[in-house]
Amino acid sequence: MTAIPVSAIPVSVVVMTRNEAANLPVCLPSLALFAECFVVDSGSGDGTPDIALSHGAQLVPFRWNGRYPKKKQWCLDTLPFAHDWVLFVDADERPTAELVEEIARLMAASSADGPRHAAYWIDGRPVVHGRPLRFGCWNRKLALVHRRRVRFPEPPDLDVASMWEVEGHYQPQVAGTTGRLRQPMHHDDAKPLSAWFDRHNRYSDWEAALRADGRMERLIDGEPDIAPSRSKRLCGIAGRRAQKRLFQRLPGRPLWAFLHAYVLRLGFIDGAAGLDHALSRAFYYWQVGFKMRSAAQVREAAARFPSVGTFPENPPIVRPGSDPYSSSNAMRSPPSAFSRSKVRLRTPGSSIR
Repeated sequence: MTAIPVSAIPVSVVVMTRNEAANLPVCLPSLALFAECFVVDSGSGDGTPDIALSHGAQLVPFRWNGRYPKKKQWCLDTLPFAHDWVLFVDADERPTAELVEEIARLMAASSADGPRHAAYWIDGRPVVHGRPLRFGCWNRKLALVHRRRVRFPEPPDLDVASMWEVEGHYQPQVAGTTGRLRQPMHHDDAKPLSAWFDRHNRYSDWEAALRADGRMERLIDGEPDIAPSRSKRLCGIAGRRAQKRLFQRLPGRPLWAFLHAYVLRLGFIDGAAGLDHALSRAFYYWQVGFKMRSAAQVREAAARFPSVGTFPENPPIVRPGSDPYSSSNAMRSPPSAFSRSKVRLRTPGSSIR
C-alpha cells in the first residue's frame, strides 16, 4: 500500500462504479487530498478499472449475490479501511475544494474521540448545461459517516429488480446524532442524457413499487432526522422526515415538485437550467404516479377477470450465472415511449441518487 502523506485527510473515500469511464477522470482528482480512495467496481467493460488504477485508487471488484447486504453496506463491512471515517462519493459527483477544506478542518479540530456527530449530511448541487445551479432543489444525503456507527437498512425490495446492487433512495440508520456540512458536492454527470433518463426510469420503478404498499412509509419512519434551523422552527416548518411524510401524501406531486424547485426555491433565477431541472423533477414524480396507476389498473383487471392470464407485476429475479446483472431479466416498466432507452440494455449506470 502506498504510504499516506502526513497532510492527508484521515478519511477513506469509496467510489462505487460500473462503466463510469466518462466520469472517473474528473471525479478522482477531486479526492486527491484524502488518505485513501477505493474504487469498488462491478465488472465494468469500458476501461473504468484502468482509469481508477492510473489515478492511484485501490481497485476492488464486486459481484452482487442478489441478496443483502447491497453494495454500500458491503463496502462498510468488507473493505480494509485505514480510517473509521468514510466518505461515499458517486462517480458523477465532485467534492468542491471548499467541501474538502471543510472536512479537513472537521477532522483536524476533532477531539480524541473524533467529530461530535456519527454522520454528516452533505448537499448535492446539480450542474445543468455545464452550470452549477445557485437555486432550485438540491438533494441531501448522509455521505460522511463513521463506519462503526451506521448501517444501511434492508428493506424488502429485492422484488424490484431494476434497482440491482446498490441501496435505493434511503439513508443509513445512525447510532448517534447527525450534523450537516455547509459546503456541497457538485453533481455533474458526463454521460449522455439518455443515461439520466434510463437511471431515473429505474429509480421510479423502485419508488412506485415501494409507495404502492406502504414500504416507502416504513423506510421514511426509520431514517435519521435532521432538525430545521431555529428560524424555520419559528415559522412552523417541520424537519426532513416530517416533510417527506407530507410530500408522500400530497396529491398532484409533479406539480408541487415543480413549484417547490422553480418558485419556492427560486429556480427561475437560474434561467433555462433552473427550468429544465425543475421540469425533470416533475417528470420523475409523474413517472412514479403513472406507474402506480398502471399497476393498480392491472390488479383491478385481474380481480375482475381472474380467468384472464396476466403477467406478474413483480416477476421473480432470475439471473444466469454467466451474467448476474443481465438487464434482460430486470423488471420492466409499463410499456411506453419513456421506457425504451437503449442504454437500459447496454450500459446500466451504478450511481444512485
